[in-house]
Amino acid sequence: MDDLVLYEVIDRVGYLTLNRPEKRNALSFEFVQAIKDALSKAEKDENCKVIVLKSNGEAFCSGADLASLQKLQNNTYQENLADSQHLAGLFLQIYQSPKIVISRVEGPAFAGGCGLATICDFCFADFNAKFAYTEVKIGFIPAIVMVFLLRTVGEKIARQILLTGDIFDGQKALEYQLISGVIDPKIIEEEVHKFAVKLCKHTSAQSIASTKKMLAKVPELSLENAISYASEMNAEARASDDCKRGISAFLNKEKLSW
Repeated sequence: MDDLVLYEVIDRVGYLTLNRPEKRNALSFEFVQAIKDALSKAEKDENCKVIVLKSNGEAFCSGADLASLQKLQNNTYQENLADSQHLAGLFLQIYQSPKIVISRVEGPAFAGGCGLATICDFCFADFNAKFAYTEVKIGFIPAIVMVFLLRTVGEKIARQILLTGDIFDGQKALEYQLISGVIDPKIIEEEVHKFAVKLCKHTSAQSIASTKKMLAKVPELSLENAISYASEMNAEARASDDCKRGISAFLNKEKLSW
């Protein structure tokens, strides 16, 4: 059997390719684990600085696997809870990753697949991409994806998306500020790679990791605690190797490439 997730590094960009095209990259328990494992591999790989999540086949990810949905009906509460926590762990891993994660969406990204695409730091879609949180149309709820969607687009747009279950295109997703850009299918591979390489060259890995850590934590803090936390992180950053290197290059008018 082919690997469920393929991994390769090009120009310090680590590509994670969802490789279950015959199932429209639907999310089974095993597939979710394979994505987690590939993401962990990329995070530990010193040759990889930016991660790109893409797919093989006609769909980016169609959501939950049909067999998994059928199994839900016979699961105990504890079994369903464990399965839910397994999927939630994947979203949390992407959200809290110390490296920048970019999704490249070609084709449909529905339900959990939409959550997978849009939880990334940047999401680029081609003209054929379609997005939807369709859970309410099958009597389910968009519970896990909602937690992150509310942080991304706010309550008003989240209500529009989650309560209707409507399918929308990349342009509408861009209007919702759910994605970062819509690109011609002929050049999306090249354009996303160029964007990822630019991030590799012009951003500090230490700074990215600390900034992402703060982006995840600050919204849950009170104003006073947030300022206190920010001050601590600011002080720590000043002592980091990357900060010392960056300031030295700036003062000496040296061109810096990370």
